[in-house]
Amino acid sequence: MCNPLIPAAYRASAPGDRQESGTSQQRSFPPAPEPLPVPVMDNHTHLDFPDGEAPVGIKEALDAAEAVGVQGAVQVGCDLESSRFTVRALDLDERLLGAVALHPNDAPRYAERGELDEALAEVERLAAHPRVRAIGETGLDFFRTKGEGLAHQRHSFRRHIDIAKRLDLTLQIHDRDAHSDVVQVLKEEGAPERVVFHCFSGDEELAAICNREGWWMSFAGTLTFKNATNLRAALAVADPNLVLVETDAPFLTPHPHRGRPNASYMVPYTVRSMAELTNTDLAGLCARISQNTVRAYGSWD
Repeated sequence: MCNPLIPAAYRASAPGDRQESGTSQQRSFPPAPEPLPVPVMDNHTHLDFPDGEAPVGIKEALDAAEAVGVQGAVQVGCDLESSRFTVRALDLDERLLGAVALHPNDAPRYAERGELDEALAEVERLAAHPRVRAIGETGLDFFRTKGEGLAHQRHSFRRHIDIAKRLDLTLQIHDRDAHSDVVQVLKEEGAPERVVFHCFSGDEELAAICNREGWWMSFAGTLTFKNATNLRAALAVADPNLVLVETDAPFLTPHPHRGRPNASYMVPYTVRSMAELTNTDLAGLCARISQNTVRAYGSWD
C-alpha cells in the first residue's frame, strides 16, 4: 500500500511501466523506505534541481521526508541563482536550514566574466539570513576543473573560508579528487570552528585527519555503492561524534536504487547501511547523527 504522505511523484511505477512522457521507471522515484526509529536530518540537498518525472514542491518533498523519519534538511546553494532560491525557501518552510556559496566548478565561470568578487559579496549578503547556517558548498574539484580555473577555485575557496569565519558559520566543503589540497588550504587559512566534508569521498587517511581536527564527515548514498570500499573503510575509523548523513539529492541515490532520482526521503537507506557496516544499533545511530547535525548547524527550532 502506498504511504499517503508520499507525493505521487515519489511513488515508483510498476516494473516496465512507462509514463505518458515516454520516460521509463529509471526516471521515476524509488519506493519510500521503512521509517527510521529516531528522526534524523538530511544535511545536504538541492531542492531547486529538477529531476524525476514530475516536479515536487518544497512542502511535498519535506512532508515525504518527515513521513520516513527525516525531519529536516539543509538546502544548499552552489551559485547565485540557487543561493537566492535557498534564502527564499527558508522563509517558506521551517524544516529547512540553508547554505549559500559558489560551487568550485562555478567559481571559474564567474571569474571569466569578471564577476567573481561581486558574486562572493552577494554570497556574504545572502548569508546574513538567520536560517543560513553554512557557507557551502565550496572547496576544490580537480575532476572537472583544470588549468587556469584551479587558481580561481583556490581564490574562491579561501574567500569562502574567510566569510564563514567572520560570520561564524559552518563551512560545507565539496572535495573531489583534491583531499590533500583541501586540507592544505584549510590549514593555511585557519579552518572555521565547524567544518563539514559534504559527500565524504576520502579514505581512512582523510578520516583520521578529520578525527584529529574535529571536522564532520557527511556520508551520502555513495557509501552503499559496491565499489566504495574506501568509504566503508573511512566510516569504520570515523569518530561516531563526527558522522553525518546526507542525500546530495537529486544525485547519488543509494543502492539498490542507484541511477534513479534521489530525494531527502531516501536518507533511511543510507542510515541503515551505516548501522549494518558499523554493527551499531539503528536507533542509537540515528540519535547520534541527529545530535551531531545540530552541533554542526544549530537547532532547527
